[in-house]
Amino acid sequence: MTHGLDAARLPPVVPGLRVGLYGGSFNPAHAGHLHVSRMALRRLRLDRVWWLVTPGNPLKDRRELAPLSERMSTARDVAHCPRIAVTGFEAAIGARYTIETLRWLCRHCPTVQFVWIMGADSLASFHRWERFQEIASLMPIAVIDRPGYTLSGPNAPGARALARWRIDETDAPLLAGLRAPAWVFLHGPRSSLSSTALRNRV
Repeated sequence: MTHGLDAARLPPVVPGLRVGLYGGSFNPAHAGHLHVSRMALRRLRLDRVWWLVTPGNPLKDRRELAPLSERMSTARDVAHCPRIAVTGFEAAIGARYTIETLRWLCRHCPTVQFVWIMGADSLASFHRWERFQEIASLMPIAVIDRPGYTLSGPNAPGARALARWRIDETDAPLLAGLRAPAWVFLHGPRSSLSSTALRNRV
């Protein structure tokens, strides 16, 4: 690894590794995150899933955000799986937006086959993300169904803009090896858990 990768504390990689990137505040991490990751590992035939614990989402209020170290510690406790790695490297490289994170990863890990993982609720607002079309051009995307977004997610502006690059769900195992843009919407058992609901309950 290069000095930059060591400083960012990325999980170890080897050429050809198929890695799902699951970004979020994880405030806190919960069983729903684990459900999504296990589905992605199985349906996309990934080798690993990395939980990218972000310093903060520009589209969300940061006032309720727990410290990064605390969120990472909880995420590791929840993940408890050898194929899921938790990293806070975005803070180390100073990334504010997802597009900055993905550019950095593509530059530093060019032999890794990355897939960006998001919930259908995120797809509904994807068009508001910084340079969302460039994100789609950097790596394939897997969208996991969420309660209440089965229909609205795939019909949102961002999804419509990328409609021609959507692949059939039966081809999901091929996604990691496809040239971007390419994306798939995965149906299946859905988790209704959310970090916001858990915070409110506390």
